[in-house]
Amino acid sequence: MDLRNKVALVTGGAQRVGRSIALALAEAGAHVAITYHTSAAEARDTIGQLSRSGVKAVSIECDQQQLERIDDLFKIMRREFDRLDIVVNSASIMERRPALEITADHWERVFNTNLRGPFFIAQQAARWMTDTPTAGCIINIADTSVLRPWPSYAAHTASKAALVAMTRALAVALAPLIRVNAILPGSILKPPDWEADRWERLNAQIPLKRSGAPEDVAEAVVFCARSEFMTGEALVIDGGRSLT
Repeated sequence: MDLRNKVALVTGGAQRVGRSIALALAEAGAHVAITYHTSAAEARDTIGQLSRSGVKAVSIECDQQQLERIDDLFKIMRREFDRLDIVVNSASIMERRPALEITADHWERVFNTNLRGPFFIAQQAARWMTDTPTAGCIINIADTSVLRPWPSYAAHTASKAALVAMTRALAVALAPLIRVNAILPGSILKPPDWEADRWERLNAQIPLKRSGAPEDVAEAVVFCARSEFMTGEALVIDGGRSLT
């Protein structure tokens, strides 16, 4: 797929990995909409950077835990753009919580953000793509907790495993018009609550002997968007860590 003048929606695109994804799509020539929840200042800065690529850039506030906010998101998207070609479900939360301390509220918050929100965003996007109709793609950002479970993040691990399963189901359900793939990053950005030495010890176990960068994930997203004969795949970007 030639990404020039395509329209991409990147959830959680205001900062961190989502921001790099949005910038990479803009550099490839796509017009980009990003969503944010509480990062309004970061969203404004990202929009400024996107606009310098010469593409249309829009930021939209959206708490994807709330289904009505997802409805509002697509109302705004349809006002701003006449098509939708690419959706990247990047927004998620990762909260450390020992398994025996997980509450129903924690479980619901994690699953609403990491699984339910991405599903209904994908559903609305697919309806739009089908109505157009234009060949489109949906890319879900999971992580390698799917391959190497994280004991202190049981709800998160379960939500990301379900996201990969959802990816495969939608790849079949939405074919042949829409491709659906997942990307599983490994060590990319140090969690805020981690000490530097702990992060360094983890990275020493990676065959490539370093952590990844947000740009590594962004490159994988652009690859998935362009690759017209790939669907239902879970692309691992972890420097080989899942092999050890």
